Amino acid sequence: MFSDLQYLTVSLPEDIEKLKWYGDFERAKKLIDLRLQKEIPKALRKRLELEKWVLERMPLDYVYTKEEALALMEGALENVTEEELERFRDEGAAEWIFVNGQVRYKDNFLENLLKTRKELWPRLKDASMVEGRIRGGELLDKTIASMKEKGGLAYRMRIRATLEIEKSAQRPGKLLRVHLPIPVEQGQVKNFRLLGTSMEPVCIAPPDYPQRTVYMETRLKPRDVFWVEYEFENHTRYCRLEEEKAVQAAIDGELRECLEELPPHICFTPYLRELTRQIVGGEENPLRKARKIYDYLTVHVMYSFVRPYATIANLPEYMALGLKGDCGIYALLFITMCRIAGVPAKWQSGLYGTLLEIGNHDWARFYVAPYGWLYADCSFGGSAWRDGKKERWDFYFGNLDPFRVPLCSRFQHEFTPPGKFLREDPYDNQSGEAEYEDGGLINELDYKTKKEILSIEEITLAPR
Repeated sequence: MFSDLQYLTVSLPEDIEKLKWYGDFERAKKLIDLRLQKEIPKALRKRLELEKWVLERMPLDYVYTKEEALALMEGALENVTEEELERFRDEGAAEWIFVNGQVRYKDNFLENLLKTRKELWPRLKDASMVEGRIRGGELLDKTIASMKEKGGLAYRMRIRATLEIEKSAQRPGKLLRVHLPIPVEQGQVKNFRLLGTSMEPVCIAPPDYPQRTVYMETRLKPRDVFWVEYEFENHTRYCRLEEEKAVQAAIDGELRECLEELPPHICFTPYLRELTRQIVGGEENPLRKARKIYDYLTVHVMYSFVRPYATIANLPEYMALGLKGDCGIYALLFITMCRIAGVPAKWQSGLYGTLLEIGNHDWARFYVAPYGWLYADCSFGGSAWRDGKKERWDFYFGNLDPFRVPLCSRFQHEFTPPGKFLREDPYDNQSGEAEYEDGGLINELDYKTKKEILSIEEITLAPR
């Protein structure tokens, strides 16, 4: 099914589309089954088969009625009104869909509001809900200053990742396949060591494999917990960019691939071509092209949690049209627009981890001679812009902090060995995936994952 993702570029029949967005998912699936009984083109068949999975998955995250959403807001904030919730909904800040014709809000809509609407903080009943973000921003500003002074920073990190099947999804004795991510040994990653696993792995992907995992399989027992523990060093240099030194690189090999489309998401649609032309204009300097794209995205697009990527047909257009999205969609839109503009760009993702927090994160890389591969984190850049932190905003164009755990170097890449069923996230892998021999599982519903930083220490930056 992994190779069938390209068929998400095929439009849905109008009757199924109407039922989907009204939220009549059962009737939409019924119509799909009726179509699949007929002789229809292969591309439409594959699209409808994918859509059945989407229709099963999409409503699971939208759990709150309007009344329940209001109650949640009232529990966290002073002076909440129904009109305020409606305003956030209209602004795209409170994510929702129709379920059987009724509005349902996403499970993490309140967390999203507090992350992106700083004006709500004075009304918090518990100020500690945002203390982590304040301290995190202070750490980044201090780190950026230190990187500029020293020319870069390096950290040794020790991390443990676990995956455990929920009781409701446990099928003791059934063959279970588990992929847990480990760092790709390229770029800023040095001296990786796999320290331990919960059982003898069947396969450990090669060091430079684009979505590298430790693969385990077993007949499930009720108390099984799958884990990996590893250590690596992150060596990240600071690069001071000078636009007048930038030149167009000779395009061959990997750089040529990093200018191509990758359906269904990295697609040069008419709208994205026009948007890129509008932003880049007649600019010829590759560094200025990329900067214009970065500036547009960080200033005009609002960060927002979204539903699972596999339920969105075209992620960059989702953001370009709705002017909202999360870190991965920021990265994909930046990559797509850079490629349209003739600037090679590619994916990197994994974890952002400090002693304050650890969590999934995605960012982009782009190539400009004579500097080589540079970084762009539009998500962190957008946050810096909203917080009025111009130095931090500038830093995340071209540079990256040293608190990253790079687990994926390519978007939309299969595991080794490949899974047999559509993954919960078929595009990226930061938490791990699991499937039974006769069917897939859904992360957050069927299994839970956890990442822990066991230790992190600053070390000497390796010489060039």
